[in-house]
Amino acid sequence: MTSITVNGAAYTCRSASQRVSDLVRDLSLEGKRIAIERNGEIVPRSKHAETILVDGDKIEVVAAVGGG
Repeated sequence: MTSITVNGAAYTCRSASQRVSDLVRDLSLEGKRIAIERNGEIVPRSKHAETILVDGDKIEVVAAVGGG
C-alpha cells in the first residue's frame, strides 16, 4: 500500500496507482475551490487525473476562502 501524508496526517491510499483526482474524490472535495500541493509544488487542476501518488508524498490541500 502507498502511504502519504495529507495536511500533516498519515493517509493510506486505497490503491497503488491512486491519482490526485482520486484523493480529491475520497476526501469529498470535488467541485470545491481548492489547491493541491504535492511535495512543495502546486499540482494544476488539469493534471489531477494524471498525477499518481507515490509512497512518501506530502500533500497539502488548501481551500479558498472568500471575503472582503
